Amino acid sequence: MKIVTTEQLDGNKLEMIGIVRGSTVQTRNIGRDILGGLKTIVGGEIRAYSEMLDNARDIATERMIQDAEKLGADAVVNLRYATSAVMQGAAEVMAYGTAVKFI
Repeated sequence: MKIVTTEQLDGNKLEMIGIVRGSTVQTRNIGRDILGGLKTIVGGEIRAYSEMLDNARDIATERMIQDAEKLGADAVVNLRYATSAVMQGAAEVMAYGTAVKFI
């Protein structure tokens, strides 16, 4: 399945099927949260959270693809990600786009 951030796929006529999405809520363990909190004092990247969000985007994207496959889509166009904090130390990542069929 093709996944793109653009509204069109070059050389293809598309039939829009509908909006598809996938999401996950992820959190780190308390030990990593304490270390992450200490990192805010000295500055720099908190790798544990970067890795958590990378993993969450992968999960959300896969769930979006599964949603598109249920609709019989050939591709998803206009892919976007949204992230929000749902509680301290936990974030939701959502992947969404428009499922399409090739004409």
